[in-house]
Amino acid sequence: QEQLVESGGGLVQPGGSLRLSCTPSGFKLGLYSIAWFRQAPGKEREGVALFTGGSASISYKDYVKGRFTMSLDNAKNTVYLQMDSLKPEDPAVYYCAASRFLQPVWSDFDSWGQGTQVTVSS
Repeated sequence: QEQLVESGGGLVQPGGSLRLSCTPSGFKLGLYSIAWFRQAPGKEREGVALFTGGSASISYKDYVKGRFTMSLDNAKNTVYLQMDSLKPEDPAVYYCAASRFLQPVWSDFDSWGQGTQVTVSS
């Protein structure tokens, strides 16, 4: 399975910003769909943003729409998640994931990074 490495998590105050990075190991972004997920303690993992490889489009879950921005830098082979206006409900371990499906649904993502912790606290 493909491997990915996330970085960029940390502690930020409510209303602050963080940028997460995700770098695939051993494969090129352009051949896959990529998604960001998060999991808070005691909660199920949930999707955040999804890059559909077949259409090069990005979609967002409603709870982050307008605040989070996913982007891909093919030259650096890196995916980013810019998180602005962070809220107290955003803290979680954030994961990036890859899927070989070019028109994936959220359950099609089967290669995962180790996650990076995001904490929002004053």
